[in-house]
Amino acid sequence: MTRATVLAITCLLACRSPSTLPPRPASESGSVEWRSYGRDPGGSRYAPIDDISRDNVARLRVAWTYRTRETDSAFATRRETSLETTPLVVDGTMYLATPLGRVIALDPATGLERWVFDPGVDRRINFGDFTNRGVTTWLDASASPSAACRRRIFVAVIDARLIALDARTGRPCADFGANGTVDLRVGLRNPPFETAEYEVTSPPAIVGGMLVVGSAVADNSRADAASGEVRGFDARTGALRWTWDPIPQNPADPAYATWIGDRAHTTGAANAWSVIAADTGRGLVFVPTGSPSPDYYGGERRGDNRYANSIVALRAATGEVVWHFQTVHHDLWDYDNASPPALATVRIGGGQRDVVVQATKTGMLFVLDRETGAPVFPVEERAVPASTVPGEAASPTQPFTVRTPPLSPHGFRRDDVWGATPADRAACLEAISPLRNEGIFTPPSLEGTLVMPSNIGGAHWGGVAIDPSRQLAVIPVNRLAAMVQLIPAEQLNADSMRAASRRFGFEYTRMRGTPFVMRRRILLGPSGLPCSPPPFGTLVAVSLATGERVWEVPLGTVSALAPAGTTVPPDWGSPTLGGPIATAGGLVFMAGTLDRSIRAFDVETGRELWRGDLPASGKATPMTYRVNGKQYVVVSAGGGGVWGRGDWVVAFAIP
Repeated sequence: MTRATVLAITCLLACRSPSTLPPRPASESGSVEWRSYGRDPGGSRYAPIDDISRDNVARLRVAWTYRTRETDSAFATRRETSLETTPLVVDGTMYLATPLGRVIALDPATGLERWVFDPGVDRRINFGDFTNRGVTTWLDASASPSAACRRRIFVAVIDARLIALDARTGRPCADFGANGTVDLRVGLRNPPFETAEYEVTSPPAIVGGMLVVGSAVADNSRADAASGEVRGFDARTGALRWTWDPIPQNPADPAYATWIGDRAHTTGAANAWSVIAADTGRGLVFVPTGSPSPDYYGGERRGDNRYANSIVALRAATGEVVWHFQTVHHDLWDYDNASPPALATVRIGGGQRDVVVQATKTGMLFVLDRETGAPVFPVEERAVPASTVPGEAASPTQPFTVRTPPLSPHGFRRDDVWGATPADRAACLEAISPLRNEGIFTPPSLEGTLVMPSNIGGAHWGGVAIDPSRQLAVIPVNRLAAMVQLIPAEQLNADSMRAASRRFGFEYTRMRGTPFVMRRRILLGPSGLPCSPPPFGTLVAVSLATGERVWEVPLGTVSALAPAGTTVPPDWGSPTLGGPIATAGGLVFMAGTLDRSIRAFDVETGRELWRGDLPASGKATPMTYRVNGKQYVVVSAGGGGVWGRGDWVVAFAIP
């Protein structure tokens, strides 16, 4: 969850067209496109291309690069941006979005710029997650082939504007909303209290001419944060067709009673900030929801809080709830469903079954029936620790997958505490010893609680890739520990919080509407390396036919965190943020690590077959396509922070 706002745009100044070359025709021989964030509406991230295979992947070289220039001083922002976009290729043109909401059309064979649209985001605003993960495309089949905006490119900008553009020219579609724009802050149950509280960072889903849009809401700011409604808009006109609130407002809704307390139904967030998957044949969208506000204290929203932290199947045409499955009850750990759902068809017991695959920050992989939401592999409720915080009532049980073991550890004990040096281990032991530590789902406490997996996961927004022929799901996971503590608000003031944050690296947030300040941090030693044992990140393959783990390998290296001169073994792995893709060539491509690399793995064994250098870390999900008879693999590079500052889009191909 994160933040955002709304600003006006001026159509005549928003577009520039350094080239007026028309898109290449879709009939190009042998072309294979990438039409959605996850290639298909269901988000499988599988490309049926085998030009690049296990036999020749080692020959991949850089084919072209493109810079958005948003790291130049002309685009300076108050908060560092993160380039996380996954481009689309459709009708012979590549389309991508930048953190500032600029939409760029490129020649996919050369990387040459065709047009740029700039929505004019106010760069002075302190957006929490200053990023954009991509655009959505839709063809209006009822329009004539020469009509403006017959193919549309939709971008949901960080400041919560939904904009429709003509795919040929980049000009706003005048018949959509107000001169091409819909203000997504209008009509919210809880409006944002400041511009940066409400954002959009992920591309909308689209089914049958209905755009389905989620949102991102600032973490931990207040009990009644901006509300996280999911909404359906007409793709032609921008008219609002329906609204679904993950915090039920109708007492007749069966989930209403799972929100207990006088203020429970005024709670905010529980929003869907990740990518929404779509089953266009069934007319369904699968919405991954997050934590209700605030993340770490639920005394004002007692109960299971159904629809939050869930996969919810909605009827795309109406917003009607078809089914829902909750992955975390009464979330107190910031365990959003950050990973996009992925749709697959699996072969089980001699038959085929359509499923939804959901990886979670808890490190669990849920496989659900697409029609009913029932678990395909067993899930059981297990007793978990109770809260000791006054006013809090943690859920007595949580759902655990039975067949598929946790993808990342569910805790670690004093004997497991790790350090790159004796001083590191001593400092880590000192930090961990006073923490409450009873395994996963140990609630936040006044003395401090060890959280494993940490709030970044487990599995994270990078999501999964599906190889349908081999019935495999491939998932990147983190293996990091964090701590979280609730401190009575009267014990801290702003000056003491700032001083402690500078000295010890804590993040502090005053959770308004509650009695507490939250503080948290990833547990690191003085060297900057984690207190949890390596590998710090892995790539895992799970059989969708059996639910069992097939292989697991360390992913990346952690040299960016290590002190200068430290030798970092390759089996330490790296924390990751970014996702994998799979191809018919038997390959998995993955960037997302702290080192400046993109890698190719054998999908059957996990063996690394190739590594390509990047100008910055690729904190994004790659994509691949074929154009002019050649397959390309493309990734964005420049995730910001420890991932490295950058604004590159890099394409690889076999010369």
